[in-house]
Amino acid sequence: MHRREALRTAQRWVVKVGSALITDDGRGLAQEQIRAWADQVAALRKAGRQVTVVSSGAVAAGMQQLGWRERPRPVYQLQAAAGVGQSRLVHAWAEELTGHDLQTAQVLLTHDDLSDRRRYLNARSALREMLRLGVIPVVNENDTVITDEIRFGDNDTLAALVANLVEAQALLILTDQPGLMDRDPRAHPDARLLEEVRAGDPELEALCGAQAGALGRGGMLTKVRGAARAARSGTHTVVVSGREPRAIQRLADAEPGLGTLFVPDQEPLVARKQWLASHLRTAGRLTLDAGAARALRESGKSLLPVGVVDVAGGFSRGELVACIDPQGQEVARGLVNYGADDARAICGYDSSQIETVLGYQDEPELIHRDNMVVMA
Repeated sequence: MHRREALRTAQRWVVKVGSALITDDGRGLAQEQIRAWADQVAALRKAGRQVTVVSSGAVAAGMQQLGWRERPRPVYQLQAAAGVGQSRLVHAWAEELTGHDLQTAQVLLTHDDLSDRRRYLNARSALREMLRLGVIPVVNENDTVITDEIRFGDNDTLAALVANLVEAQALLILTDQPGLMDRDPRAHPDARLLEEVRAGDPELEALCGAQAGALGRGGMLTKVRGAARAARSGTHTVVVSGREPRAIQRLADAEPGLGTLFVPDQEPLVARKQWLASHLRTAGRLTLDAGAARALRESGKSLLPVGVVDVAGGFSRGELVACIDPQGQEVARGLVNYGADDARAICGYDSSQIETVLGYQDEPELIHRDNMVVMA
C-alpha cells in the first residue's frame, strides 16, 4: 500500500490508451469513453498535475473510417489508414478536453526522434514547455511516414520513452486487461492479478501471453518491457483496465488492488545519473577553472559557460562530455546543451551574454545539474 503513495504525490503523469480501448474493439472511436478519460485527465490538471496523453488508435480509427474490417498488411495501406485516422483521433481528444478549458497539442514522434540526442532534447524542451503552459500533449507514433515502426513498434514502448523524456513520476497504461496476471489468463481462467511487482524483474516476461490484440501491435509483454524502460528514470508504472470506472482518478488516490504497480528500484534522479555514469565514451571535454570545478564537486551546481576555459572535441548538442579540472582530473560528465562550436564561442562568458554572442539562447547552462553526474 505504501508504495502506491508514490502515485498520490506524482506531479507529472503519462497516460497511455491502447487501440482496442480507444476504438471500442474496432467499432469506431469510443467517444463516450474518451470523454470519461478526458474528464479524469482534467481532474489531474485541476489538482496541479502535468499530464501527457499517449494515444494509440490512428490506424484502427482510419480502418473504421475507410470501412476496412481487417488490419491490412501492405505498409502503404497502414500509412494511409494512419493518416486518415490521426486527424479524427486528435480531434476527439481536443473536443473533450476543450470542454474543460484545456488546450491540446498534437505531437507525432518516431523512435528515431528519441534515439538521436539532439532531436531528443528538442522534443524534451517542447514537451516540457507545453506542460509548463498547462497544455495537454497528445502523443502518437508518426505512422504515416515511418515503416519499420508500424511493423514492429508499439505505443507501450513509446509511452515509456515519453515518460523518460518528460521525467514523469507516473506512467499509466490503460489496456483491455486488469493488469499482469500470475498466469496467462487465456489459458488459465483462474489466473490471479499481481498487484505489485518489481519493474525489470526478468521472471515477469514468462508470465505474459504471446498473443497481441487484433488491432494493436503490443500485448502484455510490451507493457512489462515498457515498465522496465520507464523505471530507468525512476517512473512508477501501472497497467490497468481502461474499462474500470474512474481508473485514472482512483490510481491518483493510490487505491490498492487496482491494476499492477511496477515499482522502480531507484529514485528518478539516482536512476538517471547512474545511466549517465554508465556511458564509457564521451564525445568531448570541457576544461573548467578552479571555481567551477569546486562548485560541481562540492555544491552539485549546474555548469555555466563562464566557468569553462577550453573546449575539445566535435560534439553535438545533447552528447555526453567530460568536465575536467585544471589538474586534468575528470570532475563530472553530462549532456551538453550546446554543440562544440557554440560552446567554444560562449566559454568564459556570463549566461546573460549567450544570446548576444550566438544570436540565440537555448539554455543558460552548458550542462544542467539534472543531466550531470559528479565523478570525483
